[in-house]
Amino acid sequence: MRAEGQAHVERIEAALALVRRSLDWEQALRRLDELDARVQDPDLWNDPRQAQALTQEHKRLQTAVATVRQIEAEQADAVEYIEMGEAEGDDAAVSEGLATLAQLADRADADKVQALLSGEADANDSYLEIHAGAGGTESQDWAEMLMRMYVRWAERRGFKVETVEYQAGEQAGIKSATLLLKGENAYGYAKTESGVHRLVRISPYDSAARRHTSFSSVWVYPVIDDSIEIEINPADLKIDTYRASGAGGQHVNTTDSAVRITHVPTGIVVASQNDRSQHKNRATAMGMLKARLYEREMAAREEAASGEYQEKSEIGWGRQIRSYVLQPYQMVKDLRTGVTSTAPDAVLDGALEPFISAALAQRVTGDKAQVEDVE
Repeated sequence: MRAEGQAHVERIEAALALVRRSLDWEQALRRLDELDARVQDPDLWNDPRQAQALTQEHKRLQTAVATVRQIEAEQADAVEYIEMGEAEGDDAAVSEGLATLAQLADRADADKVQALLSGEADANDSYLEIHAGAGGTESQDWAEMLMRMYVRWAERRGFKVETVEYQAGEQAGIKSATLLLKGENAYGYAKTESGVHRLVRISPYDSAARRHTSFSSVWVYPVIDDSIEIEINPADLKIDTYRASGAGGQHVNTTDSAVRITHVPTGIVVASQNDRSQHKNRATAMGMLKARLYEREMAAREEAASGEYQEKSEIGWGRQIRSYVLQPYQMVKDLRTGVTSTAPDAVLDGALEPFISAALAQRVTGDKAQVEDVE
């Protein structure tokens, strides 16, 4: 078979291998057999909550296994069709078969990402916090650029975006903002974006046109529902109210309706100003705090399982994940996976899929790329 066809086959097989690994293939098949029997049990719905959880798990596994088998079958058919065309000198058949393999490779890559979203809270909505680092206007402008990037990315994915909290910078940009992303697998897709993001550019605020480096941090955590119990001691909370403000420092209203809650033992701070009611903002902030504590526990369990757990600071300045260089050359580079783009304008307009896909895959494989930062 031609090199082009072989490249498509290798791409398909690599994607399917990652899907099988993420599913723990043999265990998934045994579990699917078990669930096939359980969903047929007429007594299953005596416990509606358990029944719903089992049927959802059954549907997810059934779909994942069926997808892998379908792509395998279609790949085998396409390869056979190409080989027959080559043997008979039928270039049209060969071209048709190669086009089919190319489409299958695209499908396999898309299904690979979908299969990687199998975490406990991956299907949930997500909060995404952005905080400007030290550096005043430079970092605050960079934080606002990141906010726009994530809004554009979320809109591309069909997520609904709400601004829960927004603190404008003194001259430009933002000090912090919290977005609520609503949509299927919002947390699963966004979770790998947590970390520090670095920007290198000629500063628009420097009259000498010097190159500046700015940092902002991103923190992603899932929205959790009432089925997940998180106990919080009221004595551990410091609750402040303040006047809500919007973009440009314009007041949303003239009362102290915004609420900030500090969880003293962990240092976690959350805030909500999206509603005119202080009571509703307090309820939203408590939900955010529970979600942050839940995400913290999940991260600790995941890192302990991989033998890498260590305490991190709240903002996690040691967790730089990506550099965006606009001057003297154009490049975005992920420091975990090595994925790069020479089109930073596109990335800053929301083209994040290659970075997210590679980071999700890395969570499954555990492979550590040796990546040097860009200057």
